[in-house]
Amino acid sequence: MDLLRHLRYFAAVAEELHFGRAAEALGIAQPPLSQSVQRLERELGVELFDRSRRRVELTHAGRLLLDEARGLLAGEARARALMRMVRDGTLGALRAGVPPETPAVVLQALLRRVADELPGLDVDLQELTTGEQLRLLADARLDVGLVHHPVDAPDLRFGPTARTRLGVVLPRTSPLARSGDLALADLTGHDLVLAPRATAPGRHDHVLDVCLRHGFAPARTRHARNTEFLLGLVLAGHGVAFEPESTARREARVVWRPLAGDPLHLTTSAAWPAQSPHPAVERFAAVAAATLEPTQEPVVAEPAPTRPWSVVYDPFVPGNGR
Repeated sequence: MDLLRHLRYFAAVAEELHFGRAAEALGIAQPPLSQSVQRLERELGVELFDRSRRRVELTHAGRLLLDEARGLLAGEARARALMRMVRDGTLGALRAGVPPETPAVVLQALLRRVADELPGLDVDLQELTTGEQLRLLADARLDVGLVHHPVDAPDLRFGPTARTRLGVVLPRTSPLARSGDLALADLTGHDLVLAPRATAPGRHDHVLDVCLRHGFAPARTRHARNTEFLLGLVLAGHGVAFEPESTARREARVVWRPLAGDPLHLTTSAAWPAQSPHPAVERFAAVAAATLEPTQEPVVAEPAPTRPWSVVYDPFVPGNGR
């Protein structure tokens, strides 16, 4: 017996106290409605309506059942709405990967926008390289990831991309810092600080290929997994790096210079399994792309100081009592 359906029909008659109007409100014929109420009465062993008069009235049992029926039907509506939200991805958990170098302000904006766009969705954000995300996506241990392109993964689907131009990060004291912009060939003789290939194989190979095509063959490639280590190697004179301008803002003793012709970009998008995707991934992908897309502002070259950090590091002068 479909109890909820019979209760729904009963409640409609109880509200209208008229079988014809109740059938019309339900969008069904009157005979099936009458049969449904009769079956419910037989099942419960009580009469729900007094049909002895010219008008239909609720019996004492009918009035008691109506209160219970309203509660049960409201609970059913809530359960259906809840499951609909889960199905549509607006409620539940989403396991999402983000690159380790993602700035804190970007993470904050991403989580805030997701909360606004998908209220009720619990985002389990994990710090993972592109290589790690690809492995977890393949093993169904991650629902969506923000990966750096190019990516060769035919079993994945990708959302809109966000592109950030890359420039050269080098010590403020470097002679190259006096230039407004740099060609890749200007870096000849320098080492290159780059993330290990395993973190994002496609991006690693693409960067080296572009360098070679534009006349820069790094004397040596040094690997840095995190931003602080990368900046430390650059400051120590162990190479230059290709990073977004925001990276250089973390360390005042380095400068960022644009590359002539903008040959290098960091291209990022959401990626998720093509088979049985989480229902929220496409909306998450759109929010992520809008959050990651940088605002394009003109870059003004900073003049190279003649004596860097003289304010911070007061030079030793004999006889000054120190």
